[in-house]
Order: sequence, then C-alpha cells, then structure tokens
Amino acid sequence: MELLSHLADGFATSLSPLNLMIVLIGVTAGLFIGAMPGLGSVNGVAIVLPLTFIVPPNSAIILLAAIYYGAMYGGAVSSILLGIPGASTAVATTFDGRPMAQQGKAGLALIAAAVASFVGGTISVILFTLFAVPLADIALAFGPAEEFALVLMAFTTFVGLGGDDVLKTIVMICLGLVLSTVGLDLISGQPRLIFFDQPGFYSGISFLVLAIGVYGIGEVLYTIETSKTAPTVTAAKITMRELGHGLREMNRLWKTMSLGSFLGFFVGMLPAAGATPAALMSYGVAKSISKKGKNFGKGEIEGVAAPETANNAASTGSLLPMLTLGIPGSPTTALLLGGMVMWGLVPGPMLFIEQPDFVWGLISSLYTANLAAVLVNIALIPLFVWALRMPFTVLCSLVMVLCIVGGYAPSQKMHDVWLIAGFGVAGYLLRKADYPLAPLVLALVLGPLMEKSFRQTLIAEQGNVLAFVERPISGTFMAIAALFFVLPLIKYIRRSGKKTVAPAE
Repeated sequence: MELLSHLADGFATSLSPLNLMIVLIGVTAGLFIGAMPGLGSVNGVAIVLPLTFIVPPNSAIILLAAIYYGAMYGGAVSSILLGIPGASTAVATTFDGRPMAQQGKAGLALIAAAVASFVGGTISVILFTLFAVPLADIALAFGPAEEFALVLMAFTTFVGLGGDDVLKTIVMICLGLVLSTVGLDLISGQPRLIFFDQPGFYSGISFLVLAIGVYGIGEVLYTIETSKTAPTVTAAKITMRELGHGLREMNRLWKTMSLGSFLGFFVGMLPAAGATPAALMSYGVAKSISKKGKNFGKGEIEGVAAPETANNAASTGSLLPMLTLGIPGSPTTALLLGGMVMWGLVPGPMLFIEQPDFVWGLISSLYTANLAAVLVNIALIPLFVWALRMPFTVLCSLVMVLCIVGGYAPSQKMHDVWLIAGFGVAGYLLRKADYPLAPLVLALVLGPLMEKSFRQTLIAEQGNVLAFVERPISGTFMAIAALFFVLPLIKYIRRSGKKTVAPAE
C-alpha cells in the first residue's frame, strides 16, 4: 500500500500541467531525434541538457527521460523507412523492418514497432516500480568501500561484457579517469593537470562538454564522412484498417513481447550492456524459439517486435541502478546522472528518502511518457516521412549550432567551447579507430566518486588496502569485478583450445 501511495504522489507531480506539457514536448522531440540517422538518445540528451536549467530539477529530469523514451521509439522509424538505424539500439529492427517496408508493409512495420515499444516500456516500468525501493534499501548498507567496489565492477563489466576490443575499452576507461582528475584535489585542494596553469581547468572538465563534443560534434563529423549518398525514404501511411490489422497481428505475439520485455529490463540493468545488446539478444532468442524462425530477416513481423520490446525495456532498466546506486546502466543514463549532479541532486539510496517527490515524480512520468510516445509516434508517422527527406547538410548545421550554444550556455566561457571543438575532433578520430566512447563518458562521470570513496576508505582504515575485500558486500563486488576482468582471457583460451584440437581421423 505504501508503494501505491508513493506512486499516487508521483502522478500528482507528473500530471501537473507543466510536467505533462514537458512530457509531450520531450517525447515528440525524442521521436524526431531518434528517427534522424546519426543522432540517437545519447546525442539528443547531450544537446538538450543545457536547456534544462530554465525549469525546476523535477521537470528537467522528466524532460530528459521523455526524450530518452521518445528516441528509443523513434530509432525504429529510420530503420524501417530508410534501412538506416537511427541509433545502434535499432540495428536489430532493420533486419526485418526494412524488408517489410520494401514489400509494401511499411505501415504495418511501424505499427508493430510502436506497439512492441509500448508493451516493452509498460512491463519494464512496472518492474522498475517494484524493484526500485528494495534495491535502494539494500544500497543503504553501502559505505565508501562498497561504493568503490561497485564502481570498479561497473568498469569491469565493460571489459567482460561490452563486446568491444578489450584493450581499447581499458584505454578509454583510463583516459576518462585521467580527465576526471583535472582540477582541484578532493582532499588537499591542490590543482592537478591544469595544463600550464590554464584558469579554465581549475573547475575540472564538465561531463557535458565531453559528451557534447564526442557525441555531438564528433558524431556529425563521422556521419558526414560516411554518408556518401542520400538514402531513399520508403513511403508509409497509416489507415484505421491497417492499424486494426496491426493490433491483431501483435496480439498473437504476446509471448515474444513478454520475453523481450523481461530480458531487456534485466540486461539493461547491467552497466556495460544497455539497449543495443538487449535488442540483439532478444532478436536471437525469438528467432531460435519461433515457429517462423526461418523467415526472420525476410520481413517477419515477429523480428520487429522482439528487438523493439527489448530496447525500450532496457532503457527503463538502465535507469534503475542510476537512481538507486548512482551507477548508470547506459551512456544516456550517464548523462542523466551528470545532469542530476549539476542540479544538486545526489543519485543513490538516500535520494528515495531525501527527495521522494523527485523520485516518484520521475517514475510516474515514465508511465505517461510511454503512453504519450505510442500515441504521438503513430499520429506523426507522415511527418516523420517528410522530416527524413530534410537535406543532410541542413540537419548537420542545425546540430552543430545546438552543440556550440548548448556547451557555452551553462558556464558562458569560451574555454568550454574550445574544449567541445577539441573533444569533437578527438571523438571523430576515436570513432574512426573503433574506440568505444561509452566507457570514456562513464569514467568521467564516475571517476570523482571512485576517487573519493577509495581515499575515504584508506583514510578510515589507516591505509589498509585489504579493507576492500574484507567487508562482505565490497568483497563480493571485488570478486565479481575480478571475474569480469579475466572473462575475456578465459574466452580467448577456450577459443584457442578449440582451434588447436585436431579433428578425429
């Protein structure tokens, strides 16, 4: 009953006229951001984040969460109509969504994507509501040692589960940690890494500057280089008859959508995973257990429903560790975490006690954002088709201007603008060299927390390093972190063993 009471209070916040308008604006903006190739939820949140200072923190996080939700819906639009995923989270949707569009079923594919996203979002928000308080209660037992071990585990999951080149992932984490130490020392107050006594570095490097640089400017530069020709847009229109047919088709896929929702939610909770692997895993599982598995990749509606339920469920799942533990589950939630810190809010278990209006307002807004997203998505499909015909040069110029203005507005320092330009070029070069950018942003956000908890533990334990493994919770996290760190080596040894075994004569 207490849970329902908290949720009712949250709806009183999220259904206020201001927040309801913000949800609609955020969802609509997110849908267009997600539908535009080269943008996606990370870039959208990074670009819009500076604008949130004009509204209260409660409304700001609701706006960003709505953009995040909308972008997850919108990614399917360009996947189906263009054959180009709006973001990596919609890659699996292209496998069957694009063939359906080429067969004249673009409307049905878009309806399937919207309904599946709604189902995945709804189930995951319910799970989020049920798991948030118990997880926050467990987290109340955390001290500095547990915080350090948890952050270390978050980094090692990128190494063990990230799927990227292990050495490059470690390099990016280390680079992010180095950047997080720029500024004044946490304990002594002495300046560190201020690059020839540059005044702008005394306040450190803002995660917002880094995020706008690598995900905004860098992504635009990379997309300009890789987009040789303008892709053709498949025409799509939604009639009431087609809508009814689509809903009947989706009704028989409830097992696939339920499985994708649960799988996506729990995969999304892992710091290194997020929506992209969740969608690919759901697609693979659906293909293996479906009676029509042989038709996957040829325009099967089930191949659209499976990844779309999973990626929307994962986007909600990644919010859970961010709010309860202060550990983001995806690059986008890392930006949300940084935004909360900028607004004076400290993510973690105490947030549920000290700021219940904020927490439950956000949770309840996910319900309204999910409903608004599916309605706006279906209603604006003709507009999406028109917007995707926008000249790419116009879109790139618009994003560039938003990045520069967004980076300058919070601090009003040209120092940050030059940093954005530098990080943009660096992000472009790193992307060309196939270096993952998510570990870099995550390390910059979590680096100060990791350093603070590490030094607090050593001061309290008088330099006893074994304190991290002697405490039950931190020791467990350290053991899991060690396992994730050596997991790639175990996989390599197993693959090498299989290659050296000669076939039987």
